[in-house]
Amino acid sequence: MFGISDGLVTNVSLIIGFASSGIDASFVRLAGIASAVAGAVSMAAGEWVSVKSQNDLVKREMALELRELKRNASAETSELAGIYRSHGMSSRQAEASAAEVMKDPERAVMVHAREEFGLDPAHLPNPLNVAVVSLVSFLIGAFLPVLPWLGGSGDSARLASVAIGVVAAAVLGALIGQQSERSWVMGSARQVGITVLAVLVTYLIGSLVGVNVS
Repeated sequence: MFGISDGLVTNVSLIIGFASSGIDASFVRLAGIASAVAGAVSMAAGEWVSVKSQNDLVKREMALELRELKRNASAETSELAGIYRSHGMSSRQAEASAAEVMKDPERAVMVHAREEFGLDPAHLPNPLNVAVVSLVSFLIGAFLPVLPWLGGSGDSARLASVAIGVVAAAVLGALIGQQSERSWVMGSARQVGITVLAVLVTYLIGSLVGVNVS
């Protein structure tokens, strides 16, 4: 949903900005398609790098943690017992549980990773999957406001783009609000407000610049 929202706001504002400058519909259409593709590829690449870097960092931390477990097992056992006590275990139970976990270094490093970093090394996100989802979701959102320009032009296409953007933003905002267990009305209104504001800004900029391409 966030990827679709990003693509939608990015492209509807860009399209209206171009359209308000007075250029031909073919240029608006080209700009919208180019922006959709470029934005989707950029999002996918960014997500892939981000997730891959995070996974590499987790693996590095696990390697360091495993080395510390083998070098200084007593200190790591005390640290783990302290974590268990913070969860509400009695001192005796915490120490016994920590000692049991520390019998197997490979299992111990997994437990330490979950307790200290809040991550499960056995279920790290796949960078490629995340990149593909980002690419597809951005493209969906970005192509929605382009649709009226595939066969239309002028004010009718411009108004249709804005209408599609507002309706899609309202639906996405409501869904995001529902998923976050907040008011779907407020979520919808906020998303529509962001979209309209972005459109107004680019419309004004396009009108002021007034670029005409012959």
